Amino acid sequence: MTRPLLFLDVDGPLNPYAAQPERRPAGYVTLRAPVESGVLGNRGGLSPRRPLRVWLSPRHGPALLDLGYELCWATTWTAEANRWIGPVLGLPELPFVDFGDGLLRERPDGVHWKTGPLVEYAAGRPFAWVDDEQSDLDTAYVATHHTGPWLLHHVNPRIGLREDDFRALADFVPGPGVSGPGPVSR
Repeated sequence: MTRPLLFLDVDGPLNPYAAQPERRPAGYVTLRAPVESGVLGNRGGLSPRRPLRVWLSPRHGPALLDLGYELCWATTWTAEANRWIGPVLGLPELPFVDFGDGLLRERPDGVHWKTGPLVEYAAGRPFAWVDDEQSDLDTAYVATHHTGPWLLHHVNPRIGLREDDFRALADFVPGPGVSGPGPVSR
């Protein structure tokens, strides 16, 4: 049986960027990623000379690998997540969703710009998506357009992934005989 996908956003779930800037969360390390051209270029109006501060917990990597999912980056970091984020977390190189021209482009219907490409990438396969920007419109979109089990899991960007988030993700992993669209509850 194919393992379900776990789409990982970086900023919010893994990097609690909205935490108080002067207080790194306990157990996190600070990474200074140079702001380069491309996706990381001028994020949030940062000066190109000033590195991007990222807080990461090395405990997240082993915990994510233990969940039983096939991990996949779903982030504006795209392939750069394998260069900057994965090594700090102890993750192997992961596939990433290429959002193409839709990267950071708002949709007129209010659905998050990642939602359609993630549903397309999953192609009916069970998936969970951890992010800090999902809304009820995204839930409705997935319910209408995805044929397999799914879970949209919102993470507070002030605190990042916590134990209860890992429990929710572990509880979702569809077992044998679980099929059909929608969130799986146990």
